[in-house]
Amino acid sequence: MTPDPITALGALELSRAIHAREVSCAEVMAAYLDRIAALNPHACALVSLRPRAALLAEAAAADAELAAGRDRGWLHGIPQAPKDLTATAGIPTTMGAPALATFVPAAHSILVERTVAAGAILIGKTNTPEFGLGSHTFNPLHGTTANAYAPGRSAGGSSGGAAAALALRLLPVADGSDMMGSLRNPAGWNNVFGFRPSIGRVPSGPTPEVFLQQLSTDGPMGRSVADLAALFATQAGHDPRAPLSLDGDGSTCAGPLEGAVRGTRIGWLGDLGGHLAMDPGVLETCEAALAVFEAMGCVVEPVRVDFDLDALWTAWTTLRSFLVAGSLGPLYDAPATREALKPEAVWEIERGRAFGASAVFRASTLRSAWYRAVLALHARWDVLALPTAQLFPFDALERWPGEVGGRVMDSYHRWMEVVVPASMAGTPTLAVPAGFGPGGLPMGLQLMGPPRADLAVLRLGHAYDLAQAWTRRMP
Repeated sequence: MTPDPITALGALELSRAIHAREVSCAEVMAAYLDRIAALNPHACALVSLRPRAALLAEAAAADAELAAGRDRGWLHGIPQAPKDLTATAGIPTTMGAPALATFVPAAHSILVERTVAAGAILIGKTNTPEFGLGSHTFNPLHGTTANAYAPGRSAGGSSGGAAAALALRLLPVADGSDMMGSLRNPAGWNNVFGFRPSIGRVPSGPTPEVFLQQLSTDGPMGRSVADLAALFATQAGHDPRAPLSLDGDGSTCAGPLEGAVRGTRIGWLGDLGGHLAMDPGVLETCEAALAVFEAMGCVVEPVRVDFDLDALWTAWTTLRSFLVAGSLGPLYDAPATREALKPEAVWEIERGRAFGASAVFRASTLRSAWYRAVLALHARWDVLALPTAQLFPFDALERWPGEVGGRVMDSYHRWMEVVVPASMAGTPTLAVPAGFGPGGLPMGLQLMGPPRADLAVLRLGHAYDLAQAWTRRMP
């Protein structure tokens, strides 16, 4: 499990070493492919891997470019594997679904375009649950991704493959996406960092529909906030193909990350006043992590939310089902592919199609009220904190937990309700490692910032990264 000197490097350290010609791109590629060959058959973090010979040839070409004075960017020659929900030209994009087992896109997504333009070499994809539905990464095409710290447990999802690959040093940095905690839950469960940016900060697509989908966003993951911020700067910035993407080119998103955090006011939302079911040890583990912030000079206070949280959940599930039904409807309508859809996808589609336009509008109105409530909270607290999950990683053989904290879960995603407040607000939220619970399993902490305060959240996370010690613990 101990990484070699190359795969042990962080992404920025690796970039500096390549550009200083201390290590060649070919050596980097060989080191990663060797480690992947040794660990990935057990981890199932990476899928659709490209042939070794082709990747080594691309790495040698990257070395030749550097020798000739051509530098493609900070990711020059660095292996990357986009999440298997985003389009990659020439590499299968299966979304973990049998219906898409042979689908190879003709063009990259915006996210992948920018990653390749920064110099990355695409080696394959990271595993995801079917269509990204559910926070547990398993599918009938590629199998189940193992938690990096407890192989018999879930790695979370839907960016579970990315998080496990990062923790196992199969990738130096990774991308993911997040509708319902998919950059946050797997980060917490694999002791890495994941960032859900402000909605619109990272453009998605190109997709057939570009206006209604405002619950999901792409974003970065890393073993350090500095690495994560570097990838974020590559991903962020306006693209005319995504009309709701925010202005700018992303360069300001990289930092500087250094800055005073003493006096930062953190509102601890905990279990939302008993609204959320929590397994024993989750809140205590997160509160121990909050003590690190207090030692940094931050002020941590408990917060009680004055909002109808049952109505928030209802609005969330309405909007989610409506959007899933829209995107997956064509597969449901075709008898050949409907039979291959997992039950959770069918449930979302049928539920979403049953809603009238007035129900969707009411849900959006409720979401708007929640956004105003979050603004009011930020008038007093700079950051709001929540756990990244309501339980520790569960048995990987389960589809989803049927019970949390003694309460029965009434849907396949109810156990992840803790991530809904940030998703519904659309505000920047960083998942940071919170340490290990009583059973030695990892947990994370969400740090929700005000609208578009992405850099401020990353600065606080960077200071915490330098102060905490949990990420030094290897799988």
